[in-house]
Amino acid sequence: MPQVEWAKFVEQVRTGMSLASFPTDTVTALAARPDQGDRIYATKERPADKPLILMGATLDDLLPYVSGTDADIAIWRQMADRYWPGALTLVLPASDRVPVAMNPLQTGTIGIRVPNHVLARHVLAHTGPLASTSVNRSGQPALEDMGEIAAQFPELLLLSAGAIADLKTQLGDFDLTASGIPSTVIRWDGGQWTVLRQGGVKLAGSPAND
Repeated sequence: MPQVEWAKFVEQVRTGMSLASFPTDTVTALAARPDQGDRIYATKERPADKPLILMGATLDDLLPYVSGTDADIAIWRQMADRYWPGALTLVLPASDRVPVAMNPLQTGTIGIRVPNHVLARHVLAHTGPLASTSVNRSGQPALEDMGEIAAQFPELLLLSAGAIADLKTQLGDFDLTASGIPSTVIRWDGGQWTVLRQGGVKLAGSPAND
């Protein structure tokens, strides 16, 4: 597994040269530029009916990838302000900026999230939003141990130990092990929220009204 310094890590991910792995608050990410999402599907052997999540450093970074009225966006922003950064994925109507590589079946929606992990947000602030999922073969448990990830996915780009040490000096200490608990997923359906998966954030059946 290539372990590189910060500048090279950002350059290779931002330019689409490499798939990368880095910790988040939920599971360790397997990430790529959005138009390189097909490489994630191939690497994971992931079925086409499972869209990727788009992670960003802020909601404003992610808004160009969704489409809604001003009233809709105001409600989405309220939900984001309440739970982000955090383990909540919002499934929203997709704009034409979302590449087919992220959602091969073109369902017309996109899941977006801002992770509650200082390193993940620092990466995303420099690369721009990234297509992401957990690091594992499809149907297998998510991998968290770097040795296991290196053994199963030797092509993934990682930050070197020196880069991590430098970043901890800049950003403050952070965990390299994710919680292992996936995000809660809610979908905007005709003016209300539907819970698709309960995860790290506990929500009632109609979270917009709780």
